[in-house]
Amino acid sequence: MSKPWHPFYPANVPFEIELSNLSIYELFERAVEDYPNNIAIMNGDESITYTQLKNQVDGLAAALHHRGFQKGERICVMLQNCKEYAIVTYAIYRLGGVLVQVNPMYQPYELAHIFKDSGAGWLISRQEQQQKVHDIGLANQITMIATDGKDEQTASLYQWIDEGRKQLPPLDIQPKEDIAVLQYTGGTTGRPKGAMITHFNVVNNFYQNFISYGGVYKRSSESTLGIAPLFHGMGMANMNTAIFTGSTYIVVARFEVNKVLELIRKYRPTVIAGSPTMYIALLHHPDLIEDDLRSLKICGCGSAPMPVEVINAFEKKSGAIIVEGYGLTEATTAVSRNPMTGVRKIGSIGIPLSSTDIKIVDLESGTQEVNVGEPGELLVKGPQVMKGYWKNPEATKQTIQNGWLYTGDVVTMDKDGYLYISGRKKEMIIAGGYNIYPAEIEEVLYGHPAVSEAVVYGIPDTYRGETVKASIVLKDGMSVTEDEIINWCRERLAAYKTPRFVDIRAEFPKTAVGKILRRSFVEEEKLRLSNS
Repeated sequence: MSKPWHPFYPANVPFEIELSNLSIYELFERAVEDYPNNIAIMNGDESITYTQLKNQVDGLAAALHHRGFQKGERICVMLQNCKEYAIVTYAIYRLGGVLVQVNPMYQPYELAHIFKDSGAGWLISRQEQQQKVHDIGLANQITMIATDGKDEQTASLYQWIDEGRKQLPPLDIQPKEDIAVLQYTGGTTGRPKGAMITHFNVVNNFYQNFISYGGVYKRSSESTLGIAPLFHGMGMANMNTAIFTGSTYIVVARFEVNKVLELIRKYRPTVIAGSPTMYIALLHHPDLIEDDLRSLKICGCGSAPMPVEVINAFEKKSGAIIVEGYGLTEATTAVSRNPMTGVRKIGSIGIPLSSTDIKIVDLESGTQEVNVGEPGELLVKGPQVMKGYWKNPEATKQTIQNGWLYTGDVVTMDKDGYLYISGRKKEMIIAGGYNIYPAEIEEVLYGHPAVSEAVVYGIPDTYRGETVKASIVLKDGMSVTEDEIINWCRERLAAYKTPRFVDIRAEFPKTAVGKILRRSFVEEEKLRLSNS
């Protein structure tokens, strides 16, 4: 059935893709067979060909297999962007293991929940991160492997690879059923939930992404500057797209604008993707010259709306196209994107990818489709929709109904099928490209002995998009300073989740039944800013 957005697909982009039943490892293996001598990864001054990468992947997989790693086991990977991330990822997939993505900024409080919920018995990280496992009392239960391990007390990734083991079990992956990734995501209530992303999800969302470029992205010819963190869905999609197409992935350990500009000048990448803060930082760099960005041709932007003036200025300096899109963890990575050629509507999150269907339903019942131009909750159906939440059938049933993923995002659609974000049904904060869920921070605040009530919300920030603010009410007879509250959070949460501002109040606005009126805090901030 024809959809409003179909006429706006470039001529070489199909409405539907032929769905693949390959596993992730099989797609990786095909790239190695097709492009054995291409450079797969640039890591500093070190280059790794596809053949070399596969040898290391299979060597690690054989070492894990020798030590009893079984299909379906969960293994936490807690690394910044590095060449080892690729080795580890594809080795886990070779064995049918489940990659549990862990942000290396997480503190023991956050890490304890992920280990407990996922049941992971393995960790791959840098040696310094392993102290966190000791801090939460799990060191005797977790097999820890260090990417930089050198002493006899630490299992070393490269020592395992260098053992030269060859014995591997038969490749046994059921792509639609077998989980490839547990990607933890927050919510309006409770602790983060593990989104179960299958091999089928990852492979087909790659094809959806690749086809949407309409031939602009060339196999074996591109070089991607890996800025987005690999523990995030966007970063993993960037690496997979580069590797699956025989192109080159250039490692960026973390975003530091001086280092990124240096890498752009040195390697002349053709593809980058990241949050608006990355583009803003590059544009405002005092040493940026006219030629610096001219190698770029595809610039992806997601996670937060990009200011129109930033798009225009960056495109003018680079000659590239900034492609705004939309995705969420529960849909693997990508749902919609502005076309690379044809009609591109700046400020829109584009049109649904091939083989993706959407509905926009009323916010009250979630059952009635709204008219063109009216806001409603975005529902998504397609091969990228997750299998469900790990060990959480109740949350899965609420989020996926009759095959439709309820995203929690409020959008409008114009007559041509282009989508525009207008708000969030979930009270999520997006700061510097990171998704932050107030409930998780509020739980930490309620653990403070002086806090009686707490509410967390996002306030506008010219660089980060939003930043975190907390308002609290103290228990009778208790006192605390703003700095003490911030430090309490900093000890228990990753830095990007820690409130930048704390507001201590005598009482909160509430409904007649005593529910805190979170929106009133947001509206109060908007009013304050408009009057300042």
